[in-house]
Amino acid sequence: MKHQQKQQWGMLLGILGVIIFAATLPMTRLATGFGSSPQLSAGFITFGRASVAGILSVLYLLFNRSTWLKPKHITPLLIAACGNVLGYSFFLSMALRQVEASHAAVVIGILPLATATIASWILHQRPSLGFWLCSILGCCLVVVFLWLKGGSQSWFPQLADLYLLMAVLCAATGYVFGAKVTPDLGAERVICWMLVLTLPICLPMAIYYWPSTTIRAASWWGFTYVSLFSMWIGFFAWYRGLDWGGTVRVSQSLLLQPFFSMLFATFLLNEVLDTLTLGFALAVILTVFIGRKMPIRQVT
Repeated sequence: MKHQQKQQWGMLLGILGVIIFAATLPMTRLATGFGSSPQLSAGFITFGRASVAGILSVLYLLFNRSTWLKPKHITPLLIAACGNVLGYSFFLSMALRQVEASHAAVVIGILPLATATIASWILHQRPSLGFWLCSILGCCLVVVFLWLKGGSQSWFPQLADLYLLMAVLCAATGYVFGAKVTPDLGAERVICWMLVLTLPICLPMAIYYWPSTTIRAASWWGFTYVSLFSMWIGFFAWYRGLDWGGTVRVSQSLLLQPFFSMLFATFLLNEVLDTLTLGFALAVILTVFIGRKMPIRQVT
């Protein structure tokens, strides 16, 4: 496959991963329930979905007779697992019991900028001044949005928003460290090994957090989706896309995620989009789109 074709396929796979990930917000909100009607706990969702995907990963690695990890792979995989497998899921679950999925989509919208920023540091890349200005503007837009949604009563965001910001940081870090070992292991093995490494912790914790009350069917469907697609299948496309198309570039396809998340939230949760949320989502998407066009130089 030619280099240009490989980059194009990388972007398409990245977009496919983004569409799968976009449904994570409304599906997680279905799983957790709302403030007045809580369902599955954040602990069970975090460890439960990782356990389901982890068992599937063991079967996948055995079926494909995958080779064992080398010592140099362990550290980046553990860091990626802490971010993508544990941190993102936990903080997102905590937030979505308190705020709507469309609200969360605006905050998660800065994930491409966060990913590219961390990638530029970890992977020794040097973004242009224009990229940094777009990153700052995108963050400022999110801060203003949170302030306005909070009723302009305080300059400090509500607890749910802090959870969302932590989720962004965890996901961005996980994406970058996962992409770092993808050329050696392959996209599919990266997410599988991340899940296998955490399975000895996640499986007992999932049993510990197993719900003791009756959970509605919709919440179990939401949990099933985030276990199979958000935690496993989506990463097959995403990490392959990052590898083929370039981490910094393909990560900007995440600008589509707020739009798709809001669309899924409208159909799945009957959420009504207000002008403020939609307007800031479009502004963040535009900022990320412009940032994607800015040059990024590899530092040797």
